[in-house]
Order: sequence, then structure tokens, then C-alpha cells
Amino acid sequence: MVHLKTGVHSSSRPVRRLSVLLASAIALGLGSCAADTSTSTSESPQAETSPIETAELQVVTTFLPITQFTKAVAGDRAEVTQLLPTNVGPHDYQATPEDVQRLAQADVLVQNGLEMELFLEDLVDNAGNPDLQMVDSSEGIATIATEDVEGHAHENEDHGHDHANEAEHTDGAEHAEAGHQHGEFNPHVWLDPKRAIEQVENIRDGLIAADPEGEAVYTANAATYIQQLKELDSEITAMLQPYAGKTFVAFHDFAPYFAESYGLDAEFLVDVPDENPSPDDVKRISDEVKESSLKTILTEPQAGEESLAALAEDLNVTVSIFDPMETGDAEAIEPEYYLTVMRQNAQSLIAAFSGSPE
Repeated sequence: MVHLKTGVHSSSRPVRRLSVLLASAIALGLGSCAADTSTSTSESPQAETSPIETAELQVVTTFLPITQFTKAVAGDRAEVTQLLPTNVGPHDYQATPEDVQRLAQADVLVQNGLEMELFLEDLVDNAGNPDLQMVDSSEGIATIATEDVEGHAHENEDHGHDHANEAEHTDGAEHAEAGHQHGEFNPHVWLDPKRAIEQVENIRDGLIAADPEGEAVYTANAATYIQQLKELDSEITAMLQPYAGKTFVAFHDFAPYFAESYGLDAEFLVDVPDENPSPDDVKRISDEVKESSLKTILTEPQAGEESLAALAEDLNVTVSIFDPMETGDAEAIEPEYYLTVMRQNAQSLIAAFSGSPE
């Protein structure tokens, strides 16, 4: 089941060059959205904007897992372009006029949803593309409330906050400006292969709706990738079954779906990766590591290495990697990357629980 935002859309996908030019002009007024992108272009898989129209379905995805899943379904039937540079995650992304052009020319936009891509609303509005069909890959998927995850982690600490005042600052623009907090539900559904299968099904249905003539191709490609995801899920289930009920510690709160799926408990140091841990955060995690006799705590390639390295030294434990795949190198857009990294993540967890080298 997918959510499609559609205008009048014909199978010939008409040229929209006037819209592109208009969108470029509008994009110059994006304000904070059109900020410095000097850190992001080197790893981007984005194709250069071209005035030449192609007959191929033009699909834009938001960030890595969504690109991996969409490329698996699309195969050679559609051109898939990632909106975000691969080395920039959704928490750090700032839009550019070129991004507006990509959406002005696109037929389909595929997103994770669950408020992971809060930047999209203004970007889509500025693109001015009434034919753009939007696929929410997380629609219909069982979710975990952010309040449950973060409330559990912080239930025994106060942080010195005035919680009545804090509630006021989670509203509207102040909330968005305060640091890319998660929405009502934890958005990291892609890290559970079972839910990833549902995302692939949503993407398949969305591409079929946009390109009915490609139904057989999209259906076959999705079935192949879904089988690979089922095999991955079975492997991870067998690998982690001996550790059911155990707790692992990660840097930020990306792991509740993974933990739920495999009978584990996940603790985390900070809510989102661009936060700095408070003294109470550090004490909470220190107590958890000591209580659970963990040998390893899990940082991520994108953030947290310095914070967890210092903590690990104090606790005399090692630091390993669990990659939530919010960023990566240029090759990370390929569907096989997800399968490889998830297996590596499972191995990292075994090392965390057993103390054995990976």
C-alpha cells in the first residue's frame, strides 16, 4: 500500500522544462534550505541536470536505504537518482537549487517517511511539479513510538531540564530548529529486514502505479530482492538467537526495530546523532554496560566515535561498529550493500555480547 501524490500524469511523461526553469528561480529564495553544500558533492551519486528529455521513468530517492531498495525494484526499467549526497544524512541535509530541479524533472519521489525527511515538504512545493508521484515506503508498517524508545532510555534521569518548558520547545519551528528531533515514531524501520520487505513492497506498488507497463519487471525484481531479505532475516535470527534477551548499547537510537525483531534490548547514548551526550547520558550507559557485562559498545561510522571511545576506555571495553546506513560511500547506493552491511552488523553484535573478535 502506497501513498501517491499525483497530478495529471500521462504515460508519455511530458517535458517539464518551463517548470524546471521556474523552480530554479524559486529555489534561489529557499533561504536556509539553500545553504553551503561544499561538504557534500564529492560522494554524490547524482547525475548532472540535463535539458534532454528521456523516455525512462525518472525516480528520485531520498537517502541510502531507500535508494538501495528502489534500485533493487527498478532494475534497468527506471533511472534512480538519490537526492542526498551519499555522505550526508537526513539530519544534516540542506537543499540546493539543483535539488529542486531534480524534483521538477522527476516522475516519482520515494521517501522513508515517518518524518525522517522533514525537508521534503518545502522542497516539493518549490519544485512546482504537479505530476510528481510520491511513494511513502513506510506506509502501513508497524511502528514504535519515539516516546516509548526515548522515554525508556531516560526514565531514570532528569537531565536538569524543566520538562514543562521543554514541552513548549518541541513545537513547530522551534522543535525543528532545535536539532532534527525524531517525530512521533522512530523512523529507522529499514534496519529490520522484516520491515524492509514491506518497504520494498510499497516501492514496488508505487513504481507500478507510476509505470503500469513495467508491472512485470517491478514485480519480478521485487520478488528476487524480497527473497534475499528473507534469507538475510533467517541468517540473523539464527546468529542472534543465543543472545535473546540481552542488551546492547549503540550511539544513537537507531536500533529499536532491529532489537524488537531479534528479541534483544537496545540502549543508546543520545537521541539523534548530532547531539552531545550529557553527564546523565554517560552515567546511564556506564551503569548499563557494567550491569550487562558487555564487552563492546557500538558506535557508527557517521558519528559517536569520540564520545564512545572515551567512554569505552573508562569502562575497559572495546568499541565496534553498527552501521545504520544513513550515509556511506558512492557504492553504498547498490542493493547488495544493504545485505552485506546488515550481516556485518549482526557480527558486530555477536562480538559485543561474547567479547570474541569479529
